Amino acid sequence: MAGQRILVTGGAGYIGSHTARRLIAQNRDPGGITVLDNLERGHPEFVPRGVEFARGDLRDADFVRGLFKGAGFDAVIHFAAYSYVGESMRSPGMYFENNVCGGLNLLRAMADSGCRAMVFSSSCAVYGLPEATPIDEAAPLCPVSPYGETKRAFEAMLEWFDRVHGLRYLALRYFNAAGADFGIGERHEPETHLIPLAVQAALGRRPGIEIFGQDYRTPDGTCVRDYIHVTDLAEAHLLALEHLSRGGASEALNLGTGQGASVRQVIDLVREVSGRDFEVLDGPRRPGDPPVLVASGARARAVLGWRSRRDLREMVESAWRWHRAEA
Repeated sequence: MAGQRILVTGGAGYIGSHTARRLIAQNRDPGGITVLDNLERGHPEFVPRGVEFARGDLRDADFVRGLFKGAGFDAVIHFAAYSYVGESMRSPGMYFENNVCGGLNLLRAMADSGCRAMVFSSSCAVYGLPEATPIDEAAPLCPVSPYGETKRAFEAMLEWFDRVHGLRYLALRYFNAAGADFGIGERHEPETHLIPLAVQAALGRRPGIEIFGQDYRTPDGTCVRDYIHVTDLAEAHLLALEHLSRGGASEALNLGTGQGASVRQVIDLVREVSGRDFEVLDGPRRPGDPPVLVASGARARAVLGWRSRRDLREMVESAWRWHRAEA
């Protein structure tokens, strides 16, 4: 892997920037890493020093072709996408244009330039409402949102580009990223993720937090999710690169802890870590919210030797420290 030229799309975003920094922490030359981001939702201050930064949009086919021309990229880690389920339900066309059409421009440029390896940031949203948990990779793909459908569509394109062009890939279907590292945390606008919302409520930066649905068939009636520390996710992407550099086969892998936490459990943990109370409101269910989403990580352990090493408390503690330090 030493000496490889790596393109990180969406590398000014939350998970992409953590992954770029993990690449550097792995003793890689920052000059061999290019971060691509249009900064529509990314943050320039999240881009590591020393990397090459390309500001542009995957929907611009001419720009993407020009980026690859003569660059000699060996592999791509692809994060660039819109990722809000609710937004996708309101604006499906925007999601297909960005996540699918933009992704197709990227794949074409890779095939034309001879770049033959991709690690793709996929999602548990491809499973929709799972029939059973923990979810393994054999579960049916039945997205219930345009966002999930765009991830499934891109995975299908990857399969065909592998068959026709020999473009090998690992599609990493991960669950709920959380936590902070390298001085980077979750900063979304609007914020929709539970842990940063609860932390912001504890800091008094919002009046409280709303729980969407209290009557699910779960131990306390609220949705259960599988949370993964963002640094564990970043490390999985590096292992995926190593897998492909060794000639490993293409496939999709779930990244999860195998352990779920309910919305109320997360809120209680934020209260405990912060030592602060805040208002919690009971709201209606949101359409398409599965009661339980917990992953089986057995296949990722077998293929990559990966397992999560940081627990939910560490995620909440690191998020609390980062948000508290934010101006």
